[in-house]
Amino acid sequence: MKVKTDQDLLEEFLETNKKSHFLQSPEWAKVKKDWEHEMIIVKNDAGDIEGTMSILLRKIPVINRYIMYAPRGFVCDYHDKKILKKLTDEAQKIAKKYKAFIFRLDPDIPKNDEVFAEIIKELGYKQKKNIKSMLQIVQPKWISRITLTGKTEEDLLNSFSSKHRYNVRLAKKKGVTIREGTREDLPTFYDIMKITETRNEFYVRPLSYFEGIWDAMSPNNHIRLIFAEYEGKPISAVLPIKYGNKVWYLYGGSSNEHRNLMPNYLLQFEMMKWGLETNCDIYDFRGVSGIMAENHPQRGIYIFKKGFNGDIIELVDEMYIVYNPLVNAIFNMMQYTYKAITGVKEKIKRKEYREKTCKNKK
Repeated sequence: MKVKTDQDLLEEFLETNKKSHFLQSPEWAKVKKDWEHEMIIVKNDAGDIEGTMSILLRKIPVINRYIMYAPRGFVCDYHDKKILKKLTDEAQKIAKKYKAFIFRLDPDIPKNDEVFAEIIKELGYKQKKNIKSMLQIVQPKWISRITLTGKTEEDLLNSFSSKHRYNVRLAKKKGVTIREGTREDLPTFYDIMKITETRNEFYVRPLSYFEGIWDAMSPNNHIRLIFAEYEGKPISAVLPIKYGNKVWYLYGGSSNEHRNLMPNYLLQFEMMKWGLETNCDIYDFRGVSGIMAENHPQRGIYIFKKGFNGDIIELVDEMYIVYNPLVNAIFNMMQYTYKAITGVKEKIKRKEYREKTCKNKK
């Protein structure tokens, strides 16, 4: 009988723990190769893993000190103060090793979880308050999720709004087909993402980034590339991730042609079906805006995701522990200056884009 290694036990724990998240996986740490990485594993007296935390570390120029970040950490029973203390104590040891000045994390826990809120307060964590923009946080604060447990494809389809059900069926009726992609198809996916970038005015990472995600996540079948095609031509594409008991909508885009065929609705249904096929409990749309005003720039994305009738969940505020207040104060001033400059550049870029678009229309 083969003896399980620590790596085997870690993979088993992350695949079976319901609090697992792809951002807390060793695979995702490989994607973030420009960061250093530490994996915390705590066990009980019997040697069984009871909690983990993947921590990314980066040295900040000028101040020459490290920042620590655990995206969607921890992975454990969030109501077990003993385990949370063990993980927090281990994080502090890492902070001493790297001379880190702050530890930040954004757990995947509903904001209304009062038990967790009390525990983290006792453990010395503070929370980032007065968040007015998604640009002030790393991970989305509001997410949309659909429960897959116990549902069939028909149940799922019937749970959508009538308009969304119609659009899924319309895509099929009009001849939109689904094709599974491979790594060799990533350039095609990237071209579609660049078209979406131009249309919606958001930043798309370079092709090498998506290749890095594929190389890290594909060996254990954690990722898929799915195209919606019309008359043999890709018109829309998505890149979902499956980890543990969830499937996440990671990236997606569409061409400017044949958008009236509603391929994006069909692709969402395809990703949910992947979750059903692999016995997942949750399909995660990832971020939605928590601000529902009619004139909000992300209103369209909110309406699109809302029509699938998922639950919109507000997560706990970003948490942190400051290990060196002076260095942290300097870092905050640097960040403020950088964001101010970046904000001005972004406004100029958007103004130039709008002026260019207006000229082209004329």
